[in-house]
Amino acid sequence: MTASRSLPDRPSLESLRKQAKTLARDRSLALRDAQLVLAREYGFAGWQDLTAEVSRRLGTGLEWAAEHARRVIHDNDVERLKQLLAEYPALLSWQGPDWNSNGGLLGIATGAYADAGDPQREEWFTRGACAELLIDAGAVVTPAVCDGLLGSRAKGLLQLFERRGLLPRTLKFFAALGDLDAVRGALDEHVHDVGTVNDVFLCACRFKHEAVASLLLERAIALDPDLGRQVDGGVGRGAFVTHFIEHGRSQARAGLWIAFVMDQVSRAAHEGDVTALVSALTREPRLLGDDWVDFQNGLIGAAILNDREAIIAALFDLDPAILRRQPPPPSQAIEFAFTYDKAHLLPLLTRIWPIPDDLPHAAGMGDLARVKGWFDREGKPALGTVANHQPATSTHPREPQWGNVGMQEVLDTALAWAVINRRFDVADFLLEHGANINTNWNSHEPASILHHLVMLPNPYESMRFLIDRGIDMTIKDYRWGSNAASWARAGYNNEKMAQWLEDAERQQKRRLP
Repeated sequence: MTASRSLPDRPSLESLRKQAKTLARDRSLALRDAQLVLAREYGFAGWQDLTAEVSRRLGTGLEWAAEHARRVIHDNDVERLKQLLAEYPALLSWQGPDWNSNGGLLGIATGAYADAGDPQREEWFTRGACAELLIDAGAVVTPAVCDGLLGSRAKGLLQLFERRGLLPRTLKFFAALGDLDAVRGALDEHVHDVGTVNDVFLCACRFKHEAVASLLLERAIALDPDLGRQVDGGVGRGAFVTHFIEHGRSQARAGLWIAFVMDQVSRAAHEGDVTALVSALTREPRLLGDDWVDFQNGLIGAAILNDREAIIAALFDLDPAILRRQPPPPSQAIEFAFTYDKAHLLPLLTRIWPIPDDLPHAAGMGDLARVKGWFDREGKPALGTVANHQPATSTHPREPQWGNVGMQEVLDTALAWAVINRRFDVADFLLEHGANINTNWNSHEPASILHHLVMLPNPYESMRFLIDRGIDMTIKDYRWGSNAASWARAGYNNEKMAQWLEDAERQQKRRLP
């Protein structure tokens, strides 16, 4: 292969990433295609070979191998993982910095992006074959890995770890396994405080072990008689257990009864039941106090995602402490409003959180004059410090698959928010000034703006905007390897939208060169 470029002695991986993003934007390529083109220009067969050579020259081979292993595990490529472990045995004890890699490669293989409580979801969100390979190879099993199994409810992996003798012999793990005799023995053998028993009760409920949960509830009531009076005077013990099994909860910092009431309030917020919300909060007014601002924040977030304007208004009428908290608590509320086409909720939300002064928020608001103010006289971005713009300012931790936030990510977020909120004059301006229509921007994991629109109500006008301007409709998402039409069909059971997107793609191919 003839190279048209050559690497310097001390190459920069960050520089290569920027080159690939620029190439993707200038040639309207998907990022993966741009990486392949760039790698071949440097004389390598693919992007992985290019980045491996950079790591070799910089002496960062293990870090490169760990990052490559992350992708290999994501793809469930057991054979390639075997090769990496043979080449880099130190991977078995490597520990990363983020939420799932702090348990090493085993944490990556067993960590779940979402709930994995049934066999199908466990297959979607975890990588059991890779986990078993790593265990057989002698990977270090940290407490974080075992605790992660409880959080994700990955029952198959939990049983695998139990068969291999890797789980702690503690009350909580006995409860997760549904081992009634072991739970009873642990309760009899050791004195446990009510907080511990409550936590283990919730764990048993999350794994749907009714007999274990019932035993633990009796012990919790023995330690806290007030709980017994509240439960017996309310729904009764059997219904109380059934509630937590059906709805689940990971913690109960103020006790099981208040956790039960919080669930009722949360469900009312999700369903838009103003009467039930007000009734429950009136019975438990402490949930409106300063100690419960995080709970109030969560209610507002759920109401935004489900477009429950009346719920937010009713909550504010009860004068919750969050209205007076200064500074306001960190929140994704404003971000959710722009990301999910809920800008009509901003007059309520800005009673707590001001709208940040940055490019993406100006774009989402449709403020073309302010958007233009973020560009110099030559039309180049003049953002100042990128860290002061969304997505860098999001309170949500940034997952490794996104990479670092740079100027392009800010431009692309602004484009996404402009399109989602139908600020098409702003979107056109941004496309003319460096935003990439084929960005991998998405609300959760890398995909495309078109993928995100699939989940919104009535997104056709925004979809048409992108399609008419030539978005690559074959872009596939990071996790499932599917295009937007497949998301509509398989992910959201929307055959009408899937067919519309497929028809639009055929028309686009006939129209565009």
